Amino acid sequence: MDPALLRERDAFRKRALALPTVEKRKHKHAHASESSRKKKKPSSPKSQVVASSRPTELNYKYLKASSKYKFGILAKIVNHMKVRHQRGDTYALTIDEILDETNQLDVGLKQKHWLITEALCNNPKIQVSESNKYSFKPKYNLRGRKDLLRLLDRHDQKGLGGILLEDIQESLPMAEKAVKILGDQIIIVVRPVDKKKILFYNDKSCQFTVDEDFQKLWRSIAVDSLDEGKIEEYLKKQGITSMQDIGGKKIQVQKRRKPSRKGMKFKKHNDHMGDVLKDYSEN
Repeated sequence: MDPALLRERDAFRKRALALPTVEKRKHKHAHASESSRKKKKPSSPKSQVVASSRPTELNYKYLKASSKYKFGILAKIVNHMKVRHQRGDTYALTIDEILDETNQLDVGLKQKHWLITEALCNNPKIQVSESNKYSFKPKYNLRGRKDLLRLLDRHDQKGLGGILLEDIQESLPMAEKAVKILGDQIIIVVRPVDKKKILFYNDKSCQFTVDEDFQKLWRSIAVDSLDEGKIEEYLKKQGITSMQDIGGKKIQVQKRRKPSRKGMKFKKHNDHMGDVLKDYSEN
């Protein structure tokens, strides 16, 4: 290599090393912002899902608890109005008087508005007067034992049967006392299915005495060995029409008959061989 070029290169290196250099320092503010960016990590999608799902669960629990609280207030009011009616206090009350008697003065404005506009108005056991007062609505409008006797008589004449004692107790104040005073004017029958008591009107005009001879003849005839078909047949022979069963008749499903094979035409094969084939059945 040319020695002149080598000398120029060494001189250039010396001049470059002799020149001073200045380094640019980063600002503290920029350094702090970069460190804060590093510390802040992007939130994972799972955490976002959990955070978004929490408010809906809390709202659902809140709505469930609030509806349970509202209907608890309503049930307490209806039960109190029923007890008042059975006790004889049939006069109507305002909503504030009802809440006072049921010890529910701490009810909020929303629940109170719901009771006035929806719950009490639409309840079948509460009736509302024109002056916005509330009273119990029983199944039957009874004021005393005479009303009860007329109701039972009307049911008997129309063939409607008896009335449950629990419905009478709900409708008539002091129902047990009224039933006890009426005595033999009504008949109490215990239903064997659920052991509930049913009241019937005792129509004494239908009562008559039967001679003992007829009673003995009636009891002497044994029908244990006879079924309903034989009894009905015997009554028809004697010219007596028997009472038909009013229950639903069973529909007999007709069985599908199989078609008979008589007269059926079968398909013949090998018709084109009729001139060639011979019948040997007679031989």
